[in-house]
Amino acid sequence: MILYIQTNPNNPILRQKAREVKEITAEIKQLILDMIETMEKAPGVGLAAPQVGQSLRVIVAKTSRDEKSETISLINPKIKKSSWKKALAEEGCLSLPQQSYLLIKRPVKIKVEGLNPEGAKVKIKAEGLLARIIQHEVDHLDGVLIVDK
Repeated sequence: MILYIQTNPNNPILRQKAREVKEITAEIKQLILDMIETMEKAPGVGLAAPQVGQSLRVIVAKTSRDEKSETISLINPKIKKSSWKKALAEEGCLSLPQQSYLLIKRPVKIKVEGLNPEGAKVKIKAEGLLARIIQHEVDHLDGVLIVDK
């Protein structure tokens, strides 16, 4: 099911720290599937639960809009390490459709941990575009938008 994407930057759900997921229920798994469908339809390469009105620490990401591109789903993601090297690149946001792309400086490599939809712990070493997308989506979980960077 396509979910409504929150587009008011002053909406409290986009400005607060999202709650940790305590239990991976059927509803959480369905939310992830709906978020993936919504992200692909938008079209986008990342989406965080607060963007669809859910104050939960859940993100989905793809490295490209190509439908064959792998989709990553993370519950309670935590960035454990960031490279000292940073890069400046343009970012857009599905929650800010009226905002043009902004130049954002971020670490080029990260290590992130979280849970997959089955509840297994996953560790991902990401670099380049995927690292940028994950950092952008984790910012959403902390109530931070690209206009705040």
